[in-house]
Amino acid sequence: MAEQKHQHHNFFHHHKAEEGKPIDYKKEEKHHKHKEHLGQLGAVAAGTYALHEKHKAKKDPEHAHKHKIKEEVAVAVAIGAGAYAFHEHHEKKEAKKHHHHHGHHF
Repeated sequence: MAEQKHQHHNFFHHHKAEEGKPIDYKKEEKHHKHKEHLGQLGAVAAGTYALHEKHKAKKDPEHAHKHKIKEEVAVAVAIGAGAYAFHEHHEKKEAKKHHHHHGHHF
């Protein structure tokens, strides 16, 4: 039976298997978990900054437009960081799935 390779389009890293080395799935899983947490922290930080700018816009009507723009940019960053965290969560699950399925080689 022919072995089918599962590929991911991932711009953030490449797998060691491409270099002829076996993939340490446990290490991959841990790596993605770390990156997922960083993405979550970035989303929270950007969301907090967006709320801060929203508050400043109300307190400082003279510069409200400037604060509104900063708020909108921070919201976009929070969404991007959240999407990145979600992507890394998926990659972590894939590494975990592969780790359990590749226990024995014939």
